[in-house]
Amino acid sequence: MLEGERYLSLATFRRDGREVATPIWFASDAKALFAFTAADSGKVKRLRNSPRARIAACDARGRVHGPWLEARAGIVSDSAAIARGLELLRAKYGVLMQVTDFFSRLSGRYNKRAYLWIAATGE
Repeated sequence: MLEGERYLSLATFRRDGREVATPIWFASDAKALFAFTAADSGKVKRLRNSPRARIAACDARGRVHGPWLEARAGIVSDSAAIARGLELLRAKYGVLMQVTDFFSRLSGRYNKRAYLWIAATGE
């Protein structure tokens, strides 16, 4: 479903049940999808409250062009898993990821990232 896609719409849920969708870069392996975001972002706060999520293929502006799937998501804390996820992201996005990493380091945001795992649970 997400093969060949560059962006994923990740919908997380507020405490009151309202959905908030955000386009993100992602990479996958056989177990899950992997993504990164700012550690102080709303999606990280929402995922700390609940692992409930939905995912769909989208464009860079978040316009969904695929079916929504129910998912679970969370924050990765294991350094080996983070390294593997970064390896997958760098392989997928190449120079774009290198440029993103460079400017993130330059601005001090690199060490303020949160890494996410996402697993579809069904349709």
